[in-house]
Amino acid sequence: MGTDFLLKIDALSVSFGGVKALENYRLNLEASRILGIIGPNGAGKTTLFNLITGFIRPDTGRVFFNGRNITRWEPYRIARQGITRSFQNICLFGRLSVLDNVVAGCQIRRRPSFASTLFRTRAFLRDEKKLQDRARHLLSVFGLEQQAERRAMNLAYGDQRRLEIARALAAGPRLLMIDEPAAGMNPKETQDLLDLILELKARFSLTIILIEHNMNLVMPLCETVQVLNYGRLVAEGTPAQIQRNPEVIDAYLGDR
Repeated sequence: MGTDFLLKIDALSVSFGGVKALENYRLNLEASRILGIIGPNGAGKTTLFNLITGFIRPDTGRVFFNGRNITRWEPYRIARQGITRSFQNICLFGRLSVLDNVVAGCQIRRRPSFASTLFRTRAFLRDEKKLQDRARHLLSVFGLEQQAERRAMNLAYGDQRRLEIARALAAGPRLLMIDEPAAGMNPKETQDLLDLILELKARFSLTIILIEHNMNLVMPLCETVQVLNYGRLVAEGTPAQIQRNPEVIDAYLGDR
């Protein structure tokens, strides 16, 4: 199916135990855009991320990425195709070093032969050096280069959040999906995160989908905002349109 959209989702639905977690969700997302997805807890936001990235499978509907139908693909195939993500609950390799966490992200596109891995050939070692160099470069972008040898579990909470995004970026995605990156951050950290996301988008030519409750991040950052409630898409528009939408105000934003 041809498409001018980087990500196209058609009538995506899934139920758990008879409860509709997501119902008839649709999206047409152009490349180089930042989309924000907001809504109350339990609205289906993280379920949507899990469906797009293959962690759960839909009951109905289709997902197209760069014109290719990736519905029901395994997560590793989707990552190799160019979609990576962070998680609502931080999901790092806690006992590995900060550097090794990012190297692990770089490995997704690497396919060394069994023999080169076993005998650690010159080509294998050259590839290892390239991965290390790329990982260190990404750590410098995220301001984590001085902590490269620390265990990931020993980082401060905000640095763990940044590391998880760095690891997702290490796979070289076209679409980066970030789940509640500002959770637990103070206003200064939130502003720094906003600046970082804009820098990443420009530097790496990214398309970004962001789940977030912090409107101080969503509204100035996102070009388009979708609102989910009880698994259904109830509104889509610019941040200004969303802030004026009576249904959104009633369901989520309140009197702000």
